[in-house]
Amino acid sequence: MIDPSGLSFRPPIRCPITPPSPPYSPPRDGFSWRDVPTRYPVDHLAQLPHRQRAAAAPLPRVQHDFTPLPRKAEAIRRERQAAVKRSFQRAWKSYETHAWKKDELAPLSGTSKTTFGGWGATLVDNLDTLLIMGLQPEFERAVAAIMDTDFRPESASQSTLNLFEITIRYLGGFLSAYDLTACRDTRLLDIAVRLGDMIYASFDTPSRMPITRWNPHAAISAAESTTPADKDHHQQFAAENGIIAELASSSLEFTRLSQLTGDMRYYDAISRITDALDAQQSQTLIPGLWPVGIDVATPDLTTGTTFSFGAMADSAFEYLGKTHQLLAGTTTQYKRLYERATAAGIDHLLFRPRTPDNADILIPGTARASPKGDTITRDNSGEHLTCFVGGMYALGGKLFANDTHVELGRKLTDGCVWLYRHSPTGIMPESFALQACPSFDECDFPSSSSSSSSSSNQKDKKNNNHFTSVRDKRYALRPEAIESVFYLYRITGDESYRDDAWEMFTAIDELTRTPYANAALLDVTGTSFSSTEGSDGEDGGKPAQQDSMESFWMAETLKYFYLVFSEPDVLSLDEFVFNTEAHPFRL
Repeated sequence: MIDPSGLSFRPPIRCPITPPSPPYSPPRDGFSWRDVPTRYPVDHLAQLPHRQRAAAAPLPRVQHDFTPLPRKAEAIRRERQAAVKRSFQRAWKSYETHAWKKDELAPLSGTSKTTFGGWGATLVDNLDTLLIMGLQPEFERAVAAIMDTDFRPESASQSTLNLFEITIRYLGGFLSAYDLTACRDTRLLDIAVRLGDMIYASFDTPSRMPITRWNPHAAISAAESTTPADKDHHQQFAAENGIIAELASSSLEFTRLSQLTGDMRYYDAISRITDALDAQQSQTLIPGLWPVGIDVATPDLTTGTTFSFGAMADSAFEYLGKTHQLLAGTTTQYKRLYERATAAGIDHLLFRPRTPDNADILIPGTARASPKGDTITRDNSGEHLTCFVGGMYALGGKLFANDTHVELGRKLTDGCVWLYRHSPTGIMPESFALQACPSFDECDFPSSSSSSSSSSNQKDKKNNNHFTSVRDKRYALRPEAIESVFYLYRITGDESYRDDAWEMFTAIDELTRTPYANAALLDVTGTSFSSTEGSDGEDGGKPAQQDSMESFWMAETLKYFYLVFSEPDVLSLDEFVFNTEAHPFRL
């Protein structure tokens, strides 16, 4: 049993300071992907950079130097944290009762869904959340339930696996839980290695680029084929029409796995991707940014014309500063990649929207280049997914001593908070378009004095007048806005972010609550509310709910809300780095 008090992070920690030598290898008493023959073996493995270099020049401090709260504020913090925990416990109990070991709970029907391999995505995704919240009995039941999984092909409930999702949810979940047990519960490392070996098998291609939509049955058939014709028949190839996020979003997970095991296969695999990102970053149609659509097989990252920090691109950029931090700054490569990408993002993606109150906020948009790269236009659109960008800039600003990026992170985060606050439901929609100001510093919208001083303006503020269009009215229980609020609170120490978080949480929990847990919403704009007594919607109703609750509702959204209201030394940003699924890895 792991004492939940260990989350003060002061117990004896068994995590290796340097990678083990010889490499750690889990017990092999059943099927193992290591036994599957490799068709394109690697002659020389890239090695983790030496950590000794970092000891001489430690990374700058990231987290604010907090002081104790006054007694009244501390009581409010505890009450709010307890409310978030109750919401999590309610959802977790329903998952245990109605969808145990399944990928997702269906929160309206009380049934289950299979979405990511069928190995219990919600269960694994929340191992670390259970530890963070001190739910030790639930954690022990969850670990026991997953221990017999060996990731043989026939155990997968889907023929084709989205390895991006498998990596961030499952591998990230196992590694994070292992780190949070102070590296004492080796069951979690053993299963992480078994899964890591499966994911590594998807890199067995001529270019050593991964097959991101991968069929494990075909991989086994190709390996076991006895003739070249049979091997070719079952051969899989990396996608010629792929997306950047699926290629470039495993550097944190595979780096941490190599750090913990000393097995350099994982770090070598992602180093090849990072080298390709580095070599081609200045050759794209918007130098510094990689396009959303890429040729993974070659790889060729230069010909795509759409550029974004949003869907299908997000974590490729998010991981640059974070992997630099995980590697303790022992290589300059990720710093170089981050600085190029974020500089180009400032020039081509970020914009200040026109708002009735002339708010000094920023939003990430989408840029499109002509095929020859001679013209670049920005689509002044926004996505809930891009709300992570505020945290990305603020964290990078601290890591690389760039105060301008910290301030940009604040304005980006404030932009998402503004959009929540000014929605009819208190929740921003999935995607939308806005008018843009001429620059970050100038905006020709009328003064806010006439539109925001009245005591009766609160209802007027909660409308959709600031949008030029709302392309997707849903709220899918996404975490990105509260994620950046968490980062900005921990980095700046500004207590107003806790008030913002509470305002967001109460709006979300009220409208998404179901008899079982919480459900996605079909329309947060107030234009198609169902008739439900007691709603604050424009027509007296509430948004219709969808029978969907992805694993990230508990693993990310509720976790970040909980951490905003935690004591700041719980998962300090100077001791842990979070993957894109909110799984903290020990630094």
